[in-house]
Amino acid sequence: MRFNKKKFIYLISPNKIQKSFYNDLTEILKLNKVSFFQLRLKRFSLQKKITIGKKIKKICKKYKIKFLINDDVLLAKKLNADGCHLGQKDIDLIEAKKLLKKKIIGITCHNSIKLAKKAIDGKADYLAFGAFFISSTKKTKYKANLNLLKKIKKITKTPIVAIGGINSYNYKKLLLNKANFLAISGYIWKNKKLKPIEAIKNLK
Repeated sequence: MRFNKKKFIYLISPNKIQKSFYNDLTEILKLNKVSFFQLRLKRFSLQKKITIGKKIKKICKKYKIKFLINDDVLLAKKLNADGCHLGQKDIDLIEAKKLLKKKIIGITCHNSIKLAKKAIDGKADYLAFGAFFISSTKKTKYKANLNLLKKIKKITKTPIVAIGGINSYNYKKLLLNKANFLAISGYIWKNKKLKPIEAIKNLK
């Protein structure tokens, strides 16, 4: 999986999709800072997720952004998304690979080298670690630190996605410690001071 240093943002959808979202997403993707967009919707019917997913996929395709689905391999297959992100309680990586063939599959490793090694053995396309900072999007169950990034970089060339409470004040620390991508959601979509397009422009 090749990656571009300038396109270090792994953007995760807000929990609710408002009408203005599609326009905001288009404006953001035009900036050429995003490599991945992950659709993460917890409380929607399958049909609603398919409808929303089709619209987002179209926008991502236009700007050559990889479109991933959170947790749901079958939805990723149905939408013919570029891949899927799996948590530790989701379908097994080997099973997911059988279903999605050569699509991108990333794995949540929390703050664990052991989980990372298992994902590397299973040939995951990227490893996600976090939370590095306190997140407003999710309850922080696991805490990761910069030392973990250094350790993991010594044992693998698999791309690393850092997640959890990332904003314009702390993101550079993660990039300087060799995180390949930064998964960001709340800072963009729930920012009380800045519109989504303004927020993302602060991540240079």
